[in-house]
Amino acid sequence: MENTDLPEEEKEFYEHYHFTVDPGQQVVRIDRFLSDRISGVSRSKIQSAMDANAVLVNDKPAKPSYKIKPRDEISIVLPYPPHEFELIAEDIPVNIVYEDNDIIIINKEAGMVVHPGFGNFTGTMLNALLFHLEDEKDAQPLLVHRIDKDTSGILVVAKNDASQAKLSKYFFDHIIDRKYLALVWGDFDEDEGTITGYIGRSVRNRMMMDIYHDEEHGRYAVTHYRVVERFRYVTLLECELETGRTHQIRAHMRHIGHPLFNDALYGGDRILKGTTFSKYRQFVENCFQLMPRQALHAKSLGFIHPSTGKYVFFDSEIPDDMMSVLDKWRNYAKNL
Repeated sequence: MENTDLPEEEKEFYEHYHFTVDPGQQVVRIDRFLSDRISGVSRSKIQSAMDANAVLVNDKPAKPSYKIKPRDEISIVLPYPPHEFELIAEDIPVNIVYEDNDIIIINKEAGMVVHPGFGNFTGTMLNALLFHLEDEKDAQPLLVHRIDKDTSGILVVAKNDASQAKLSKYFFDHIIDRKYLALVWGDFDEDEGTITGYIGRSVRNRMMMDIYHDEEHGRYAVTHYRVVERFRYVTLLECELETGRTHQIRAHMRHIGHPLFNDALYGGDRILKGTTFSKYRQFVENCFQLMPRQALHAKSLGFIHPSTGKYVFFDSEIPDDMMSVLDKWRNYAKNL
């Protein structure tokens, strides 16, 4: 029996398990079989995964009453497991743009960490949402994806197990529509393109992601981009994610020689294109001060609502710091 869940460093907010049933396995219900083999997962979680068609037996959705047979091929996508530490509710402002009984849509400000982790046990978006939901019985903030601390924009949070299971399956199946706006260094010969490669941890810096040529070192990732506006030395792009890997846009853009503007981790926080004049250097440094982060904004998110089955779409305005920098580049480019 093989367990091929994703490497810890690569996980988003779901886990993928695969089992091949032993030839001598006795006949049991599939929910019991899975709960016995996946640590810390209740039958109710498995039931939610089945309702979301996230449990497959021989490539077909399984029902809770199904009894496994020898050599069955079983795969399951489960939402990320609960935190190993207690989440503390904190009264922190958070921009909620939509909410119903199943989901919350957040327009996250740059600088806010999405979830607690090493060095950030409090003050996160999840702490804020736990406080927001304190008076709502049985509701809890459950993550299905994230965006970086210094990236702004739209993300969805589930409020119950059933919604989390369905949304996790959507992300696993790459049927979420996600578009970002990114200001990157350099100009492009073409108006659009696609970047592919296997994204994995850098061997030089474990905080960074690199692009590899095989699945041994990373997970396959696809980013489509389209030029929105050209400023000669920098370019505004719309990036559409087909996959959602850690630092995907940041790593992909660096890989093709166009790091994000002011992305310190990926080398975009220095002058990479332009003139040697001191006036130009001062202009770029002023832009860095206006927006002391990478120029990346999660512009929109579209998906099938987990309970209504209808397509929903959420869009957001470019935040003030990024808009100020775009305006400065727009004015600068006019005089070139």
